[in-house]
Amino acid sequence: MFTSIRHKLFAALAGFTVLLCVAYTGLALVISYVTEDAVIDRLLEREAATIAAQQRPGAGDLVAAYDSVDALPAVVREHIGAGRTRGEIFTDTGQHYHLRTLDLPGRRVYLLADVGPILVVSQLFQKVGGFLVAVALGLVAVALLVAWWLSRRLVAPLQVLADEVRHLGAASPAAFSASDRRDEIGYLAQKLATTFDDLQGALRREHAFTRDVSHELRTPLTVMTNTLAQAGHRPLDDRQMAELRAGLADIGKTVDVLFALARAEHIACESFDLRGCIEDSLLRLLDSDSAEERLKLDLLDLPDRLPVLGNRHLATLLLNNCLGNAFFHGGAGALLRVSWAGGVLSVVNTVDPSRAGTMQGFQHGQNLLHRIAGAMRWRIDFHADTAAYRVDIAPLPGH
Repeated sequence: MFTSIRHKLFAALAGFTVLLCVAYTGLALVISYVTEDAVIDRLLEREAATIAAQQRPGAGDLVAAYDSVDALPAVVREHIGAGRTRGEIFTDTGQHYHLRTLDLPGRRVYLLADVGPILVVSQLFQKVGGFLVAVALGLVAVALLVAWWLSRRLVAPLQVLADEVRHLGAASPAAFSASDRRDEIGYLAQKLATTFDDLQGALRREHAFTRDVSHELRTPLTVMTNTLAQAGHRPLDDRQMAELRAGLADIGKTVDVLFALARAEHIACESFDLRGCIEDSLLRLLDSDSAEERLKLDLLDLPDRLPVLGNRHLATLLLNNCLGNAFFHGGAGALLRVSWAGGVLSVVNTVDPSRAGTMQGFQHGQNLLHRIAGAMRWRIDFHADTAAYRVDIAPLPGH
């Protein structure tokens, strides 16, 4: 049973080749015998025309004319007795007769030709039949060899592609040798490589999403759980309520970032004005009543336009998180400075030394911010000390 596509193709080509050989051999035999009979029949017609024109029986080396049925050989008389006046008569003694009846005025003439000595096809097969069979078998063998070679050559790229797909690792890049071919196999290899890469990218994003959900949400949830546990013994004060609200806001921002990163490879990059995103984020933050009490914009040093290359949605999430962290970890009376120099956006907030322990909790979100920047091929760095916290963002230049 054929299970390989190469075997199936070879069987199809070989079967078609043998069928053509047998069909053309049979057709050649039929044409040979029909041609031979047609020549003999034409000779009888010419002899009959000669006898009819001369009104007398003739005789030749090939064709004999008989006025009486009794003069004919016995096998021919049986043929005539059966009502057949013309035809081809075979005998067991080697004679091969062709009979034609000619009706003349007042009499009937029987033209009989013993064509055994001039049969060409049968004698040809007797003499060179073995050679012809050998040649035919040789041609069939050559045809089968060509069919095998064609099947091997045509199917080999598909078999190589199948082996490469079979041995492709889960984390290895999809690179197929047939990708450079300028035919359907090359197109198939390119599409397979693209599909594998997309699938592996989706699996990586799913794994990262699961890991980040477990890692990034654990800290705010732990803080909120501890705060709520204390509420069972005494009412929550304003500071604890503020921490709960900040924790909820932190979870909401983290979830937004995680979903954005999960869709990052499906979001196109474009050139846009980063200054507009910065101003929108600042206005959103400073419009908050609590922000007015705890955060003061000390410096805003930006050029009129900041064309960058990236994704506006991801950039907005990045700025919202950086500014939101400055608001949350800066403490009461914190100063915020936003400046641009040398292609780097710096976001600096002063830190109350008494809140240094709280500020360290911000590090749990740095991985997300690195991933947001990495999705746009931006660079982001964090610098922390006891008096200030600085975030440097280096975006790709736009136009």
